Amino acid sequence: MNTLVQHATLGKPHVGRGRLATASMIGTSLEWYDFTVYNTLAALLFNRLFFPSVDPLAGTILAFSTYAVGYVSRPLGGFFFGNLGDRIGRRSVLMLTLVLMGLCTALMGILPTYASAGIASPIMLVALRFVQGIALGGEWAGAVLLSVEHGDQNKRGLSASWTQVGPSFGTLLGTGLIALITLAVSPSDFLVWGWRVPFVASLLLVVFGFWVRRGVDETPQFEELSHAHATAEVPVAEVLTQHWRRLLVAGGARIGSDVLYALLVVFTLTYVTTVLHLSRTTALTAVLFGTACNALSVPFFGALSDRYGRRPVYLAGVLAALVWAFVFFVLVDSSQPVLISLAVVGGLVIHAVMYGPQAAFVTEQFPTRVRYAGSSLAYTLAGILGGGFAPLIIVSLYKHYGTTLAVSLYVSAALVITAIALLAARETARRPLEN
Repeated sequence: MNTLVQHATLGKPHVGRGRLATASMIGTSLEWYDFTVYNTLAALLFNRLFFPSVDPLAGTILAFSTYAVGYVSRPLGGFFFGNLGDRIGRRSVLMLTLVLMGLCTALMGILPTYASAGIASPIMLVALRFVQGIALGGEWAGAVLLSVEHGDQNKRGLSASWTQVGPSFGTLLGTGLIALITLAVSPSDFLVWGWRVPFVASLLLVVFGFWVRRGVDETPQFEELSHAHATAEVPVAEVLTQHWRRLLVAGGARIGSDVLYALLVVFTLTYVTTVLHLSRTTALTAVLFGTACNALSVPFFGALSDRYGRRPVYLAGVLAALVWAFVFFVLVDSSQPVLISLAVVGGLVIHAVMYGPQAAFVTEQFPTRVRYAGSSLAYTLAGILGGGFAPLIIVSLYKHYGTTLAVSLYVSAALVITAIALLAARETARRPLEN
């Protein structure tokens, strides 16, 4: 088998670690750039642009419901692109998903609002979110596999973590650009046209990402299978019938970190501006500092999992997050900008403890012939239960109970699910990839 890999890669240019890391990171950067832009605007003004006939908090709930559509459609992408990725290769699928994802984001920036198009406006927004979700369903797993299957097999945690840096980098770009625009234009101009700029600007990420990925070859593990004619006929069916236990473990491991992220990055904006009646700048600054620290921390904890194992590092993050789910609101309710920033920064560093080992942990659960499909399904199905509905559930819980305790208990329940999945899993850090 090693001979086959050598023949498959003979004569091909070496892929530099920097380019490989960038190719892995660019898709998730674009994904979370868009989600950050959408979530921020949903929390701040989409209730007025697309759902103006309801009260502000209910309009925010409707805006987050539209956000959830992007998660609901992801499993369709996981099924479709997961099958393709295990049959025709990782690289080709990644080129397609990147372009489709970026075009949908840019089109959101030229949508008419409710004032000019009526009910057609939110319908078009939902349609774009749906198509974008399909593309996203095939992006994450392929990006991780590009780095895991190409990179140093003794450093898979570090290699895979570059894909996990993408969300923080994308969040940082999205939050930073919105903050810059809000400072540069008047509130009225921001409401009329300023909000459109971040969406259209995503095309720059698409062009850059396309160029980077063109310079990366197909992974040796997939070429090995392809040359041996050993690829799966229907990878998704094989995952569901032969590897469903691994699918549950891999998916369950994601739920807690996704819900925590939704609390820290999404709900913070709504809570600080709508409930505490503090400035938009206070909320955005806290998220900006937090995501920067998250981006810097993720590779560290990914590398740490190579040394001490995926499960010990991951579980340490879960335990810390269980405490922070309650500490977070104690700090935020002080209404002090410094303590609000500390609450978000501390939470996002704890999130990085889980997020660093996560990509390697999920993909290592599956053998090469179904690794794309298995990882895609775990990512997308867990995303619905975790990140997709988390903003909607968090806002709804607070609206119904009028207390942050309900929110903290919900976050804790999601983290307990992740802890159970980790305890049921096998350690994969120092094992070779299963072929």
